[in-house]
Amino acid sequence: MRLDKLLANMGYGTRKEVKQLLKQKGVTVDGAVVRDSSLHVDPDLQDISVFGEKVEYMEFIYLMMNKPPGVVSATEDNVDRTVIDLLDPLAQHFKPFPVGRLDKDTEGLLLITNDGQLAHNLLSPKKHVPKTYYAKIEGEVTQLDIEAFSRGVELDDGYMTKPGELVILSSGSHSEIELTIQEGKFHQVKRMFESVGKKVTYLKRLSMGGLKLDEQLNLGDYRELTEEELNSLIK
Repeated sequence: MRLDKLLANMGYGTRKEVKQLLKQKGVTVDGAVVRDSSLHVDPDLQDISVFGEKVEYMEFIYLMMNKPPGVVSATEDNVDRTVIDLLDPLAQHFKPFPVGRLDKDTEGLLLITNDGQLAHNLLSPKKHVPKTYYAKIEGEVTQLDIEAFSRGVELDDGYMTKPGELVILSSGSHSEIELTIQEGKFHQVKRMFESVGKKVTYLKRLSMGGLKLDEQLNLGDYRELTEEELNSLIK
């Protein structure tokens, strides 16, 4: 990879700005000052530094966010703040995007990356990646609902969902549940409960595939995935 492309990709400026760093003798490769922006380098084999700071090259970025309500799962929006707006400039430089969507008022686990292949694998209906949600429900959730969800329910547009695993955490006029589904239709969890005459009043995603929400993350906070977490998504 060309040196100027590598440094530009890592947020050290445009290629023109990177050339200025080189002119200032601020870039070294294996300890030697380099001024040729077209030099081909291998970041896996060579030690590249900018003003003494080692460049840790990353092609892809993988972030776990605890999405807050009121923010949309999109890269840009003309009205609302997006989850990308919550990222620092360096993370934004990688041009990441949310993997799938959480409704504007829904909280919880959201994966943000620039790895298109991973996103495709996680979202492909053929992969059957499970997603688990916690929800508060207006109305008493019963064994009949568990049985209905286990067969699949018909949504308002006639679509028949795949089977879902419904667990009642507490019942009554205001129930608490966990629901695991393998699809991501628009407003699906809300529409599934509407199909059995109940209303979701609070919704939070807890997991996606092998990735579980880090409960230490406050709403709106994010962090890079650990190697173990990333491997749980790739396998």
